[in-house]
Amino acid sequence: MIRLDNISKQNGQQILFIEASAALQKGEKIGLVGPNGAGKTTLFRMITGQEPPDEGQVVADRGISIGFFNQDVGEMSGRSAVSEVMDGAGAVSAVAAELQALEAAMADPDQADDLDSIIERFGEVQGRFEALGGYALEGRAREVLDGLSFSQEMMEGDVGALSGGWKMRVALARILLMRPDVMLLDEPSNHLDLESLIWLENFLKAYDGALLMTSHDREFMNRIVNKVIEIDGGALTGYSGNYAFYEQQRALAEKQQQAQFERQQAMLAKEISFIERFKARASHAAQVQSRVKKLEKIDRVEPPKRRQTVSFEFQPAPRSGDDVVNLRNVHKRYGQRTIYEGLDLLVRRKERCCVMGVNGAGKSTLLKLVTGATQPDAGTVTLGGSVKLGYFAQHAMELLDGERTVFQSLEDAFPRATQGSLRALAGCFGFSGDEVEKRCRVLSGGEKARLVMAMMLYDPPNFLVLDEPTNHLDMATKEMLVAALSRYEGTMLFVSHDRHFLAALSNRVLELTPEGIHQYDGGYTEYVARTGQEAPGLRS
Repeated sequence: MIRLDNISKQNGQQILFIEASAALQKGEKIGLVGPNGAGKTTLFRMITGQEPPDEGQVVADRGISIGFFNQDVGEMSGRSAVSEVMDGAGAVSAVAAELQALEAAMADPDQADDLDSIIERFGEVQGRFEALGGYALEGRAREVLDGLSFSQEMMEGDVGALSGGWKMRVALARILLMRPDVMLLDEPSNHLDLESLIWLENFLKAYDGALLMTSHDREFMNRIVNKVIEIDGGALTGYSGNYAFYEQQRALAEKQQQAQFERQQAMLAKEISFIERFKARASHAAQVQSRVKKLEKIDRVEPPKRRQTVSFEFQPAPRSGDDVVNLRNVHKRYGQRTIYEGLDLLVRRKERCCVMGVNGAGKSTLLKLVTGATQPDAGTVTLGGSVKLGYFAQHAMELLDGERTVFQSLEDAFPRATQGSLRALAGCFGFSGDEVEKRCRVLSGGEKARLVMAMMLYDPPNFLVLDEPTNHLDMATKEMLVAALSRYEGTMLFVSHDRHFLAALSNRVLELTPEGIHQYDGGYTEYVARTGQEAPGLRS
């Protein structure tokens, strides 16, 4: 359906692609992988025609439709979420908007004199809407929005009042409703809760078009893709199978290449040793010359490229008391909405509690109550003896001073630390070399999250409260964080939609329900086995 033929592309001094080729066929679901800055987004832009390759060509079959979702959703306001989603389907959206305006006009007493003409026009527009399949389309739009966790109120409300994360869901819903022949999805799993993520997973599994996507969620990628294309060193390399199979194949190929490189290096060393030893002897001149020529003709095997891996070691956290936090008879309301009524919860030392619940169940509210970021309307929240709390919240990234550099931010947080230790800390969290001089205002979401994480973990608390800590993080940073937290000796209370993170780190599950908290001993894997579902409230 789409072919990339010998494409080359350079951005400034950076060479992204060198005579690279790949193809996307009908029915293929491809995961696009590569380190940050390798050119994944540029590849999407070349396929959609937003950017041409410097050399080579991108060829698409005539007449195919392409839907492209990325993180830059643009301005949205003045329409309902349903109308915005239906807009992706073309003319029917304009008809729907007129129909809505006419309905309002019929109910407006100031337009009573024109009621006959309004009703007549309403009949015409309604007929056109029906002919275009508008009612079926609206139903499908609502179904998609429901799958992405929109309430009826949010579907009907002005999309301009939604947060950036919810607007991204609207933009994603537009592409899903469109059901194009080819779907290009750049990080569709960002900003989704676990329930929405699993719904999207099932939607994409059933989608019969061609799919090319990036994602930092390995579980999501594993369950959807049947092929992986890796961008590495300007080349595009295809691997059949899911993400886990790609990792195995890549590791095997690297191992084989390393062995081949070492064999060749041993052979070259032997030949060079012979040449050096006998080059001054006339009796061996012919042999020496022959071996020199042989060496000149050999194709040199390159060693495998080493992926930059980062690791972080916790300094030991001070020991807390056995009771870390105790909530007794807690009540909490927002306006007319009751979140908690008589909530009791005790978290004990070394527990790693993951908090689960449907959208709006109060997961983030529980974390805010525990950390003191919000107060209960009634009841008590008590931290135990010697508890030193660290809280990672989404809004923490907004509190960074945009004019300070990464290094200055770390210095501000730890004025007594040595420059060497702060540079080492920055390196662990992916800021190497000149990157520590970047101002916070130019950092990406992932970079800001890494900086906030570094500031929190350098002088480690013994009670970590984490609200979606993996949002914006790439796979390498997630792996580093999982490895570091698995060695952490303190207590954890966290919310995450990343199933790999949940399974690797939890040893207790707190499921928030209207009837109270259901508690499960054992981690997320045991929770799935016992309940038969990966997230609360999943519609079967």
